[in-house]
Amino acid sequence: MKILLTGATGFIGSHVARALVRDRHEVQALVLPRSDYRRIEDIRSSLHFIEADLLSSSTIPRPASLDVCIHLAWYVEPGKYLEAPENQQWIEASLRLARTLKEAGCRRFVAAGTCFEYAPSHPPQQESAPTQPTTLYVKSKLALFQELQSIGIDCAWMRFFYQYGPDEDPRRFVPVVINHLLNGQEVKLVPGDRLRDFLYIEDVARAAISVAQSGLTGAVNIGSGVPVTVREIALKIGDLLGRPELIKPGTLPYSSNEPMDLLADNTRLRSTGWQPRVNLNDGLRETVAWWNSPQRPKRPARSAH
Repeated sequence: MKILLTGATGFIGSHVARALVRDRHEVQALVLPRSDYRRIEDIRSSLHFIEADLLSSSTIPRPASLDVCIHLAWYVEPGKYLEAPENQQWIEASLRLARTLKEAGCRRFVAAGTCFEYAPSHPPQQESAPTQPTTLYVKSKLALFQELQSIGIDCAWMRFFYQYGPDEDPRRFVPVVINHLLNGQEVKLVPGDRLRDFLYIEDVARAAISVAQSGLTGAVNIGSGVPVTVREIALKIGDLLGRPELIKPGTLPYSSNEPMDLLADNTRLRSTGWQPRVNLNDGLRETVAWWNSPQRPKRPARSAH
């Protein structure tokens, strides 16, 4: 396939780009001018780059003969993105991109949503479950999904649950636990007894490609379907690094906006032929090894535009 990929320098996008190259697809990566390419340096020569700022209406590209666009770019800086005004800008930018590509003959648009669109409900969450956005980020994502369905392009909406793996932003949960333990520091946690759905990043990337290649439209959950708690994950990491005594669940309170149980019903995703290849124990082992490697690339944390 000939694919336009946005967000290729981000965490999910870099792994999607690598999987697409491995599968011998022709990939055009739409990136910001002066992007940081270090996450994809190993495949840089295999990608065709288009430099453009999607937030500028004057620079929307019109690549011809595309089969599909996988649109992952958004403002996602940890600690800032949930109520950032950039969220509303990304609605319009994403719609401009979809309309432009439709006019250029692109038949399919696959975009990134979030599991936080769902209203509190008994897990597992199905795609038909009610939605209840509570932050500007989630409201903006859901608004984009609704608008995309009205412009006449074949659209799939990937509701990502939790991801982890090599090269994740160091401010996110799994890297924070790993790096605290590597530095001999205590890991203070909430009680961590609510169900979550964590999927290894390589399986996430393959899921995105499976959806892009499929005929699925509408919402599609991207998750493992296997329940786990953050306490379990932290303790597994503690065991891998030989420092379980530094894990301190229950020393922090839940925040007022802490989501209830979240678990993907991934029946629609599995209908594409996809299935996870990496279980949680092996995925955490690979992730710990990456962070513990003196050879790992030193990369700054930044948003995945």
